[in-house]
Amino acid sequence: MNLRLSRVHFPVTSLGPGKRIGIWFQGCSIRCPGCISADTWSTDRGETTIEQLILQISRYLPEADGVTISGGEPLEQPDALLALLGVLRTLTQVDILVYSGYPIESLPKTLVKSDGLIDALITDPFELHSAHSKPLRGSDNQRMHLLTELGRERFTQFERPLTARDKSLDVMFDEDGSVWFAGIPSRGDFQRLRDLLNDEGHVVQISADKARSR
Repeated sequence: MNLRLSRVHFPVTSLGPGKRIGIWFQGCSIRCPGCISADTWSTDRGETTIEQLILQISRYLPEADGVTISGGEPLEQPDALLALLGVLRTLTQVDILVYSGYPIESLPKTLVKSDGLIDALITDPFELHSAHSKPLRGSDNQRMHLLTELGRERFTQFERPLTARDKSLDVMFDEDGSVWFAGIPSRGDFQRLRDLLNDEGHVVQISADKARSR
């Protein structure tokens, strides 16, 4: 089965407990203002297959404590997401966290009640002007749903106010020189980093800049 994939990274330590495999789907029609992953909005790239993705992450599975699936918008590729979750469940018993910008009330019941395929689900669109005081969420309107006993065991610890240790980011480097950050930054952090580096003579674009240039 085909899917559109933005990137994969391991280890990710800022989007759930432990060392996690991060999988970012490509394509999102929600396009929240202020989204830090605006480069994942486009649907005209990233074509791959479930088999190729599993081959890519299989070397990480023995060391992984969990899997986080984000985007883009995974729920805009529901068949591919379900197929991926099904294969992952045959290969590992670690927890699986999925992010979606859609409200849980609008999601297919077959996915939400997916026989334990998803342990924790964070839903609702990012709101740039809402407060940001909860871990694992970009804005406080976003809700975390603990769908399994494993999800409750692993993620109940994040139902609390944001602390200093939650304000961490993972840094990823691509072969083409692109630098990616995984995690949930404070408001304006990337814009401040871009401006600082530009002032030092570096040519820097952030995800939002690239989205506007298309």
